Amino acid sequence: MPPETPPPAGWPRLSSSVFYANASQAIAWLVDAFGFEVAIQVMSPDGSRVLHSQLLYGEAMIMVGEGGAEREPKFGIPCRSPLAVGGANTQCLMLFVDDVEAHCAQARAAGAIILAEPELHDYGPEYWADRSYGAQDPDGHMWWFTQRVRDPA
Repeated sequence: MPPETPPPAGWPRLSSSVFYANASQAIAWLVDAFGFEVAIQVMSPDGSRVLHSQLLYGEAMIMVGEGGAEREPKFGIPCRSPLAVGGANTQCLMLFVDDVEAHCAQARAAGAIILAEPELHDYGPEYWADRSYGAQDPDGHMWWFTQRVRDPA
């Protein structure tokens, strides 16, 4: 059943939580490398870890959390950085950007591993064409950055 009520003001319909061995360092890196902006960063009382965060890229939002082996499971499920599970990924994040070439250059300069150089992905005139690249962040999360170059006919 499609939703009838819009999400709360300032919130996207869908957001994702991404876990890092050191969320505070990851947030700084995501701002520098990928261009996110910090909307909220709540630290523990002793300042040692991030309790909650919200990073924005336009109307997109991710929440970055602690995902080291010492983190307590949430609802009985461990939330971990790929570093804590042998590099495995259970999701890839995709984000639309305005200039995929410039974004790739910024990510590369900040130390992102470029898994796939910017390339055209054309699905035919009845669909769309995007220029995209793939990157890996320092904790091993896979990201795809995409620029729409043609909408369906």
